[in-house]
Amino acid sequence: MPKGIRVLVTGASGRIGIPFREAYSNYYSLRLMSHKKTLEALPGEEVISADIADLNSVTEAMNGVEAVVHLAADSKSNAPWDFILNLNIIGTYNVFEAARKVGVKKVVYASSNHACGLSVKELDLVGPDAPIRPDSLYGVSKVFGEALGRYYSDNFNLSVICLRIGYCLGPGREDPSSYIKPLFLGKRLIYTKEKLFAMWISNRDMAQLIHKSLESDLKFGIFYGISDNVHKIFDISETIEKLGYRPQDRVEYYLK
Repeated sequence: MPKGIRVLVTGASGRIGIPFREAYSNYYSLRLMSHKKTLEALPGEEVISADIADLNSVTEAMNGVEAVVHLAADSKSNAPWDFILNLNIIGTYNVFEAARKVGVKKVVYASSNHACGLSVKELDLVGPDAPIRPDSLYGVSKVFGEALGRYYSDNFNLSVICLRIGYCLGPGREDPSSYIKPLFLGKRLIYTKEKLFAMWISNRDMAQLIHKSLESDLKFGIFYGISDNVHKIFDISETIEKLGYRPQDRVEYYLK
């Protein structure tokens, strides 16, 4: 999609939305969708209030845009069903349905490594052919979003790129060793420390991945997103080949 197009970003205040905005606010004309959080717009950005769980509200927010980056969700792997249903299921349906109604051409959907989380736990390398095995209701909601995106792509000629994102730390957290290691102090997490490092994606690589997804002319695709780590948990060869993604960072640079 050409430089300067208007892009709606849901979840723009989150740990993925902020790095994308910082990297590409001068490239795209960004409209930031906010509900409860107060967003401070960067130069050239527009902030609009809308409720992701209300279709009319989302449709109004989407009027006049050419593409959507859908990041809004309850991202906790142990989130309760009511939250998952409202934000991740109904909210995602509203985004795709509003895109259909107003004629948006492209949706970039933030899926998650948790869509195949049990495969991640059991395998050393997870590729595009790995079975869907969500590890939580959160993971189930992301599988739902991928399937919904395929439905809207096939039936309504919408270009949909789904990104199974690894582990992005967000703004101000560039050194993964400073944030991943403390997570394991007295806690049992879904993944091992080694696998969390292997699925790390830097803020600038994450921003580039969204940009490449917006630029892609593919009708539909599901792609894994991590940095150029030596020890990878996800096979990103198709992400590199089909999206033109060129990761610049590597987790091993930070590990001593």
